[in-house]
Amino acid sequence: MVSKSLSRGAGYLALWRTLVSQDLAVRYRGTLLGRAWPFLLPLTMLAVYGFVFGAVFRARWPGLAENDHLGFALNLFLGLLVHGLLAETVGQAPSLLQRNSNFVRKIVFPLPVLVAVPLGAALVHMLLGLLLVCGVNAVWGTGLHWQLVVVPAILVPYLAMLYGIAMAFAALGVYLRDLAQVVSVLVTVALFTGAVLYPRSMVPPLLAGAVAANPISWPVEAMRQAVFHGRWPDPVSMTGYSVAAVIVLALGLGVFRALRPGFADVL
Repeated sequence: MVSKSLSRGAGYLALWRTLVSQDLAVRYRGTLLGRAWPFLLPLTMLAVYGFVFGAVFRARWPGLAENDHLGFALNLFLGLLVHGLLAETVGQAPSLLQRNSNFVRKIVFPLPVLVAVPLGAALVHMLLGLLLVCGVNAVWGTGLHWQLVVVPAILVPYLAMLYGIAMAFAALGVYLRDLAQVVSVLVTVALFTGAVLYPRSMVPPLLAGAVAANPISWPVEAMRQAVFHGRWPDPVSMTGYSVAAVIVLALGLGVFRALRPGFADVL
């Protein structure tokens, strides 16, 4: 029984990797630079942020030197990379099953794997951007810290939470077509109420609870501490976030399983 479950899990993982590769290939098919785009896009965006906030606005990140415009751009860009995972994964979820209705009608096709495809593609883009940030920070910033080894431990609960949210929204989106518009607004709200454009230390006490409840606030802060300052995440915060991620994942899977029997009829 255990070997059969492991074999099925390995098959789902192989299918997921294939679908993610196909999704990335379709995105850049026919372009001159092809698979170089996933690396060139974050490089271009980092250069734009560095120019706008460094050369034009001369913005300063709290805790950094007044003339450390590169540090501002790197902190901002890392936050946007973490938010990009949410934007691409959760933003596509409500209409995902509608766009792939042919898979829904195939009883043997594992639909949870399909929901995880945007998450995989977004993760590839995020990791390439993170590699760029670490490289620039190693040469011109605070250096390369060995505490970077904790990054996977930060990402795992964040990915679990995003997958749980995406599963719930994908299932609900089959029945509520307006959900796609609602989610696009929520993604924007998450950007401005999470610690993406600013550090949590700047948040007034009255709004601290709302920022802390945002699912991207803890991963953003933990990533910044590890990448730029070589600090480990707070164990209590990390444990609390991980528990919350498991709960959200379980709820998302439960909603998906409860609503799945009616997918074929609605679509």
